[in-house]
Amino acid sequence: MALDPSDSVGTALSGRADMRGALHRLRRATGLPLAFAGLVEPGPGQLRISELQGNRTTALQGLAVHSGNGLGGKTVALARPCWVTDYSVSRQISHEYDAAVAAEGIRSVLAVPVVVRRQVRGVLYGALRSAQPLGERTVGAALEAARDLEQALVVRDEARSLLAATRVPEGDSAGAWEEVREAHGALRALAPRIDDPDLRAELLRVCGRLAGVAGEEGATGPTAPAADGATTIALTSREVDVLACVAMGATNAVAAQRLGLRQETVKAYLRSAMRKLGAHTRLEAVVAARRAGLLP
Repeated sequence: MALDPSDSVGTALSGRADMRGALHRLRRATGLPLAFAGLVEPGPGQLRISELQGNRTTALQGLAVHSGNGLGGKTVALARPCWVTDYSVSRQISHEYDAAVAAEGIRSVLAVPVVVRRQVRGVLYGALRSAQPLGERTVGAALEAARDLEQALVVRDEARSLLAATRVPEGDSAGAWEEVREAHGALRALAPRIDDPDLRAELLRVCGRLAGVAGEEGATGPTAPAADGATTIALTSREVDVLACVAMGATNAVAAQRLGLRQETVKAYLRSAMRKLGAHTRLEAVVAARRAGLLP
């Protein structure tokens, strides 16, 4: 049975929710009335404006900005912040996008690159509708918002890479299943680090689908039959997280590091999961969880 969970999270992995959060932080920290952002598209490498806050028109929505052109394109090309006090008359930039900028009434504007692994992945803009200098405090706040977005994109890249490894193998290849199990455990550890609730829920849903496909009992929810098979006992999300780490061979210390928990907390979750599953050892707990469809 094939399962390609990457298809179900393509939209969630686009990063638009993270851009909205970064723009909100930028406006709140600087008081700028207008902020907008876009990510660099693959292929031609052009920047596409996709998120706007405080806008009065749709003139900038979907605008494609080419590297080197305008303020944003200059920012992409130089990989450093750029700003102008009066966009319409500035000699520091080219003016391919004057019509859209004028339609929104923009005068003073700042553009900050979002750089991930030395590659410009997007640009955050902050703007005024009057020609006023943008001080160091405003530039600093914009840089902080860009750094937050950079970290969020790093996490999304990690999620995308893990999802690419979670295609359920058609046959019974032990090596292929081991890769799926490792990706499943890493996704469980990654999910709590994601601020976007929609993406976090999608990743956990993928984990549930993987476990359900692999489980001998066919269970897909966070429940497992008790040792005598008479009752159903629920495991908490954190108990499953810990078991997923244990299944990958992690010690309590390593599991604590991956999950951002104290080692004693990991031990407590593991003891609780073992008790619910009727297991006496870590290995028995993993086997029981797999048979219950909680782990792939």
